[in-house]
Amino acid sequence: MFPYFAEAVSSEYFFDVSAIEPDPHMRKQAQNRAERLDLDVEIRSGVAKSLPYADDSFDIVIASMVFCTIPNVETAINEVVRVLKPGGEFRFLEHLADDGWRRRLQGVLAPLWKTVAGGCHLTRRTPSLFAQVEELDIVELERMSIGVTPVRPFVRGRLVHRRREGLVRGSTAIKNAFVKP
Repeated sequence: MFPYFAEAVSSEYFFDVSAIEPDPHMRKQAQNRAERLDLDVEIRSGVAKSLPYADDSFDIVIASMVFCTIPNVETAINEVVRVLKPGGEFRFLEHLADDGWRRRLQGVLAPLWKTVAGGCHLTRRTPSLFAQVEELDIVELERMSIGVTPVRPFVRGRLVHRRREGLVRGSTAIKNAFVKP
């Protein structure tokens, strides 16, 4: 994602870029990539279940192909909601479970894939999980037939954070978090 941020920063827009990466090796690679792009980015050690940022810190949170590997999606999305400012956007690009024969193949490959692909869940329907979060309104959602089986299709989306009177922070309830193969 850093090349896209570098392009935007070099345009008329100004913004700060922060990132988290739990793996020290991958964090170093990300820092090197940011330096090659001359992108000023703060990369912290952290995990999605406990983001190292204060409440209402960000206008935009971007997740790209990460929610498939997060063990507890409910906790992670609650963290996204926590760090987003009211009116802020959550933008994402994720792969999800397909339909038909591809879905059956994903189900067969899922246990092995999870082991060799950093915990990736091929059979998650991540966008439906996001849609269940009361604090987020769907603004845009697009299914894209890109990728190669078993990692296809993809979906990209934009959700806007809203806060309701009396809504307790961290109360998001996500049901049916995993689609059974």
